[in-house]
Amino acid sequence: MDPVQLKSALGAGLLSFPVTAFDANGDFNRRPYQEHVAWLSGFKASVLFAAGGTGEFFSLTPEEVPAVVRAAKQAAGQTPIVSGCGYGTRMAVSIARAAEEAGADGILLLPHYLMEASQEGLYRHVKTVCDAVSIGVMVYNRNNSILKPDTLARLCEACPNLVGFKDGSGDIGLVREVTAKLGDRLTYLGGMPTAELFAEAYLGAGFSTYSSAVFNFVPALAQEFYAALRAGRSDVTLRILNDFFYPFMKIRDRGTGYAVSAIKAGVRIVGFDAGPVRAPLTDLTEEEAGMLEALVAPYRT
Repeated sequence: MDPVQLKSALGAGLLSFPVTAFDANGDFNRRPYQEHVAWLSGFKASVLFAAGGTGEFFSLTPEEVPAVVRAAKQAAGQTPIVSGCGYGTRMAVSIARAAEEAGADGILLLPHYLMEASQEGLYRHVKTVCDAVSIGVMVYNRNNSILKPDTLARLCEACPNLVGFKDGSGDIGLVREVTAKLGDRLTYLGGMPTAELFAEAYLGAGFSTYSSAVFNFVPALAQEFYAALRAGRSDVTLRILNDFFYPFMKIRDRGTGYAVSAIKAGVRIVGFDAGPVRAPLTDLTEEEAGMLEALVAPYRT
């Protein structure tokens, strides 16, 4: 898939980030991972992101990323696969190239490691990664990697394969300036944790889609919410927010890092052997897993 096709696919519907399955020793567990990805592909996500944030990219070694991508490509059928990518510039280039070789249709460039950086430094970082591959690239505006609109405009001019902007900052003023300045040059993706909680605000800011973490275990519900949002059916979105997403948020907020751990617990609840999270994350307690199981029960497909 070339960058123009990927840009179109990103804006065509709901997106999601499959969790990465691990075995009891904490190693990548290919078979259940592929079973889960194949199941998700049947619910018509427009793009799936392998080894992304919900897929514990931060806990994977650089050598594991292309293995996860290759497994996802084999299981996803016609669904495009985007690979997570990140860390310092040289490591990010290495991961991006390995992901492209493994068959990724694009990469999502997550924030670089630890240090703050100037806008010029961020420009050089993103441009170097874009120049290293021929597939489409999305940037993830979050934490220590916040691209200002002028910097992003420079990158759009210099990098034809930069096709997407994902925001996890929650700064609606900033993202509205980005969408107003760049128009349809990019596809805009909502990327706040539990994105459905912010989807209406991002829709108003010019974003057409978002990545749904709960799609991992309640894909039909996630699609119902997305369809209602796009159709302006606030009666449906409010019902789902109150019945599912706000109770889910209360479970998610019981522990640090549960934005990933709760998703993986949900995947296990619906019958996939996703295994534990890797350190430094911790899994839900038995009590919390029971709370989540009760919440999920009416929505199992």
